[in-house]
Amino acid sequence: MKSICIKTNNSNLLDYLLNELNYIEIEPVYISSNKFKNYKNIIIHYRGNNNKKFIHEVSCILSCLVIDELEEKFLKNIIQKNYFYFNSNEKKQILDICFDTFSNDFNTYFDKKYNCLISDFENYLADNKSIVLSGFINFRIKDYMSILEEVVDDAVNAFVIEKEYFEFVSLLKMYINSQSSNCELVHLIYNNENSILLDKNKKVINISDDIFKAKYLSDITFSSNDYALNSLLTLIPKKIYIHLIDNIVDEFIHTLGLIFENRVEICTDCSICRLYKNSKIKSKK
Repeated sequence: MKSICIKTNNSNLLDYLLNELNYIEIEPVYISSNKFKNYKNIIIHYRGNNNKKFIHEVSCILSCLVIDELEEKFLKNIIQKNYFYFNSNEKKQILDICFDTFSNDFNTYFDKKYNCLISDFENYLADNKSIVLSGFINFRIKDYMSILEEVVDDAVNAFVIEKEYFEFVSLLKMYINSQSSNCELVHLIYNNENSILLDKNKKVINISDDIFKAKYLSDITFSSNDYALNSLLTLIPKKIYIHLIDNIVDEFIHTLGLIFENRVEICTDCSICRLYKNSKIKSKK
């Protein structure tokens, strides 16, 4: 016979465990709950002859408890401890990125976390009859916590990059809104990250290197379309027609939309689009 006593004063964790232990996949198991001086105890008695499987089943439940009930708190604590200088809204955004990371690659991350926790619980319960959840969680799940810390670090990097990106977009918006337009209309022919700029008469726009350099507002590079972006910042047209030859709105096109806002109109099937559908577009640099 193998018996395990789980000690906790957290009523939510206690309820979680009592509910999940009802579905434990090994028999015969007897479960009782008692309140003693320092802890509320859940006692699990197993009267079978497969102690290893019994320990594994209990470890699975405890691992899921950590992920389901405690993980958000751990992530918040890591963010607060390592990145305390962000304000509350920024910390919330970082936390959301962490959740998105786990969601976007759920199977991979869940397996990594789950396996780390099961291993820690199994190793401990193989040699011990009781486990104080708070103490165990604070000191014996280091590999699991390392995974969370790595995800938080990546989330912070992603947050900072996105923040800088939108700050840069905001700077360019302020710039174009403070300048006079140098032309009425520009056509941007766009295909597979390559661009051609045409004027209102559908002639290729050529800009001298001196003007190009003068209007280069930042050394941040979005893509190979720096020329097109900086040419548009030089011209500041009142209207920009973007002709998508491959019908794909990628990061560059999305960025142009953010910068020039209602000046931009996208089309995919006008006469210019059809003209260039079978043409090979080369970047102008």
